Amino acid sequence: MAYLMTHSIVAEGITSCDVLVVGAGPGGGNAALHSARAGLDVILIEDHPAIGTPVHCGECISDVACDNLNLELPPHVISKRVHGIRVIFPDGTAKKLTEEGYVLEKHLFERWIAEEAASEGVQVHLSHKLRSMEKQYDGDQFTGWLCEGNGNQFPIQAKVVIDASGVAGACSRILDLNPRGKVIAGMQYEMLEVPTDDYLDFYIWPQYVDKGYLWMIPKCDGRANVGLVTEDKSRAKKALDEFIEDTEFKNLQQVAPPWKEKGNPAFGGTIPISGPYEFTYDDGLMLVGDAAGFTSPLFEGGSHLALKSATFAAKVASEQISEGDFSAEKMARYQKLWTDEFPPYGKILKGKSALFELSDDDMSLMAQCFPDEMSNMGPHGKLAVCLRILMRRPSLYGKKIIPAMLSFGYSRAKYYGW
Repeated sequence: MAYLMTHSIVAEGITSCDVLVVGAGPGGGNAALHSARAGLDVILIEDHPAIGTPVHCGECISDVACDNLNLELPPHVISKRVHGIRVIFPDGTAKKLTEEGYVLEKHLFERWIAEEAASEGVQVHLSHKLRSMEKQYDGDQFTGWLCEGNGNQFPIQAKVVIDASGVAGACSRILDLNPRGKVIAGMQYEMLEVPTDDYLDFYIWPQYVDKGYLWMIPKCDGRANVGLVTEDKSRAKKALDEFIEDTEFKNLQQVAPPWKEKGNPAFGGTIPISGPYEFTYDDGLMLVGDAAGFTSPLFEGGSHLALKSATFAAKVASEQISEGDFSAEKMARYQKLWTDEFPPYGKILKGKSALFELSDDDMSLMAQCFPDEMSNMGPHGKLAVCLRILMRRPSLYGKKIIPAMLSFGYSRAKYYGW
């Protein structure tokens, strides 16, 4: 990739910019792109030597998410067109959440966003790791951040910093802004010759994963990501191997994904699951994507939320830099923007907890009461499901099955993306 590497230098060798974006994942790339389109001088740093690797997620995004983001995907980043999600419960009952969308080649998607940002004048610097941040003042007025780290562009002086460093939460850690949230471990293989009808299959099968789930995400050329998320990080690989051995994935070939040159074919990472952090802004600072805790509490999807929070951050950065006031009081607008649009995390976390407290039998009975297509389950449909459950097993109401049931509706791609 040919990135724009020019930069402005101020006194004593300090690199200066309006906005420093930390992390070149989807949130960071989009924050840099939209900030540059607003006329700001932007630097985007990434601590890895290449953008887009390693891949940490299932690589999906829905049509509704793309529409919400005004995002037109170029063909080369799309692996497969898909119809939505199928949720498979412990007894094998399967219900669909139809929502058209795409499985991406995520490493190519992230590189494409960075290239778009570079074409708008963003300075992209790889192998640059933020190590420290110091607030700057003119009298009592906050004027920006002096940032130090590894990489020849440091020190960097920025009016606004946008933290898109993922679950690592670089700025929260450096500044003690938020305590580290709870995370769940994800792991997957790329497999060949996987049969599919172009739905993403999510298995809620506690026998393999307690308080988590497994998946099959189809890609082009018969490939698929087969993986899981679990709170038991030490057992992740063993649980995934057992699931594969006991299902139709047995004997299918596991291969390293095209971006992985060596090592074990398994890949993955950790995902925040506590919901948004208490503080997603400070003087001249905003947290986006995983760095802010923005992931779907039920299915842990984060791309839509990372991309959307990045547009909010770019908007606030542009407006407050224009006004010459990027104090915490003004940056608080960012938190209002995402709070007004993003879904009710508290309700979904409550429903998720209730779901995982159900027995396999209870969970399967609930699923049997759902319609085959859950995406069109309006108020009357939900009432009908409640009545079916009441008739078949009234005791489930004492187990908070209603919040568990509603969590599937709240978690539709319409609200979260995949």
